[in-house]
Amino acid sequence: MKLRIAIQRSGKLAEGSIALLKKCGIGFSNGTGKLRAEAEDFPLEIFFIRDDDIPDYVADSVADIGIVGENILAENPKRVEVVEKLGFGRCRLSIALSRLDKFDGLDSFNGKRIATSYPNILGRFFAERGIEADIHEISGSVEIAPSIGLADAVCDLVSSGSTLFSNGLREVETVMESQAVLIRRPGIDGETESILEQLLFRLRSVRAASQNKYILLNAPKDKAGEIARLLPGMKSPTMMPLAEEGWVSIHSVISQHDFWEVVDRLKQAGAEGILVLSIDQMIA
Repeated sequence: MKLRIAIQRSGKLAEGSIALLKKCGIGFSNGTGKLRAEAEDFPLEIFFIRDDDIPDYVADSVADIGIVGENILAENPKRVEVVEKLGFGRCRLSIALSRLDKFDGLDSFNGKRIATSYPNILGRFFAERGIEADIHEISGSVEIAPSIGLADAVCDLVSSGSTLFSNGLREVETVMESQAVLIRRPGIDGETESILEQLLFRLRSVRAASQNKYILLNAPKDKAGEIARLLPGMKSPTMMPLAEEGWVSIHSVISQHDFWEVVDRLKQAGAEGILVLSIDQMIA
């Protein structure tokens, strides 16, 4: 029995999905043009397919689970369940117009032509806000639509914004935020469910590790208590005496979001020799 997973064949989500599975200790060969692979050391079968097709593969039980962008699910909802947000492939679906055009809020789009590959999402967004615009569906090269007179504005996925900038556009409104999510088909049970739970355990351990750092530092013994209070860790910091009298070594885990703020406070409290390491997996 194998768990079947569908992931993007090429693109940013493909890279992130492959990297995530390999961090989970799942090795497989994914040579150029390969559409299917079996994991070497985990009961997993991987399908490499177009991102738009992943929800269909899962909903139709061709695959048990899949990794797909939230934007794909929102545009064409399927009978699947979102199991986990994966934290990579972050982007946003935004409306953009020419840098030369004036923008006075969403009412500016009443009666305007908007080019997009996401007509359903944009249509719901406008309907909820009482905007009546002409949504023109196109696939690919959305950014050139205003410059060739096809539309007054565009609604497209944005990561860094460099593509919009290079086409003379500026982002004016975010329609939705998106990231990679793990989805599952209805009706998974028995041995397949057990394998999925094993995979989820590994995924969550890798995700937890990516959000934290392991920190080691030296501290004067008389300041160890104050410094330890700045490092709660998973339960409490580990404290060990150093060979030099009057000093201790303190080890802990801190959130990467608080990292620089915590390090500044540690230095002010008297910590020295601060060493920070990445974590591969973190088992709670």
